[in-house]
Amino acid sequence: MRRPEFTSSSSSPTDRRLSVLVRHLATSSPVMDSQTTVTFSPTSGFHGDSVFSHVVRAPEDPILGVTVAYNKDPSPVKLNLGVGAYRTEEGKPLVLNVVRKAEQMLVNDRSRVKEYLPIVGLAEFNKLSAKLIFGADSPAIRENRVTTVQCLSGTGSLRVGAEFLARHYHQRSIYIPQPTWGNHPKIFTLSGLSVKTYRYYDPATRGLNFQGLLEDLGSAPSGSIVLLHACAHNPTGVDPTLEQWEQIRQLMRSKALLPFFDSAYQGFASGSLDADAMSVRMFVADGGECFVAQSYAKNMGLYGERVGALSVVCKTADVASKVESQLKLVIRPMFSNPPIHGASIVATILKDRNMYNEWTIELKAMADRIISMRQKLFDALRARGTPGDWSHIIKQIGMFTFTGLNSEQVAFMTREYHIYMTSDGRISMAGLSSKTVPHLADAIHAAVTGMS
Repeated sequence: MRRPEFTSSSSSPTDRRLSVLVRHLATSSPVMDSQTTVTFSPTSGFHGDSVFSHVVRAPEDPILGVTVAYNKDPSPVKLNLGVGAYRTEEGKPLVLNVVRKAEQMLVNDRSRVKEYLPIVGLAEFNKLSAKLIFGADSPAIRENRVTTVQCLSGTGSLRVGAEFLARHYHQRSIYIPQPTWGNHPKIFTLSGLSVKTYRYYDPATRGLNFQGLLEDLGSAPSGSIVLLHACAHNPTGVDPTLEQWEQIRQLMRSKALLPFFDSAYQGFASGSLDADAMSVRMFVADGGECFVAQSYAKNMGLYGERVGALSVVCKTADVASKVESQLKLVIRPMFSNPPIHGASIVATILKDRNMYNEWTIELKAMADRIISMRQKLFDALRARGTPGDWSHIIKQIGMFTFTGLNSEQVAFMTREYHIYMTSDGRISMAGLSSKTVPHLADAIHAAVTGMS
């Protein structure tokens, strides 16, 4: 049998090795015809443009893109109020002392290993997370009607829940508030749900459009899913009162609307873990079903650890067990199982009374500093005589303030004062300090008076 010929446009070492391989295959494979000529070039199939040349450059994420622009600005007075991450009075990222302690305990424990967690995550973390959001005396927990799975922070928890609903729930429509966190519509759409909106924010009052909310949810088809911000609504900082929450609950239960809570700021809004969970607990207390996505990014400062949980409250323990079995089938091909480190930090803190108490003190200190920044900014604008009613700054709650500034005013502040925020006028109060409040107040005053 005549050996196949090998031709190459080059006599590089790589080509010579390939030539040897081809000859080996020719002598060992009966499939090749004796008249076959193998022609190989190291660049064959790669001439000309990339097969991805048609790919269009995507725009920057509207929130994360703010930081990209900020990082490129050489100005010494630049201020980033875009991304929701807590900063100290000195403008530095904060790692809680209790988190440092927990991490050190984990490092010192030589019995700890790095084996895979189960698909649903760290059991102790799941149990403690459910207790934190639903309350230690929750009947749903006591009756085993809750299934909790560890996920990749709030985003992952929302995604897992949404994909489960797209597969197993009879309604594919989810109503989200207008406005809401920019990632919400993307998460739900890519999960296979149909995204619709309900009125929430009233630009005229810079408060809650409660009547519009009730009307829109009242006209939603029976059984629709409704996304609710448990507290510290992002981006507006506007929350319903407890009385309004009760009206929302009654309306939703009367129409069999399914609540899906996004709880990203428990304890971070008011400084009280229990107060910030009241909306969720109201819905669980009536015996109905609901979904809750939790994140520990803000309230424990574990942003990059991506620690979160999805809890589903069901009618019976048997249903909860079945739901968990299907959640596993969503998680397994998505990320197989969650990371161990961040969840272990959370569990270490939540299970130890002294560490838990230390956490609540540090958490309240963060919440109180944000509240004080609201007051300082309000006072600074009033001192400057800035036109308009700025009382919404101190009425809103949580990490963000919806200033009411328009995109042109925001662009002016970035261009002239090097202050970075999202184009809708949302600012992260956690990024402010006593030193930077005057600079921001000057910029807002100039934008309002100079562009009105």
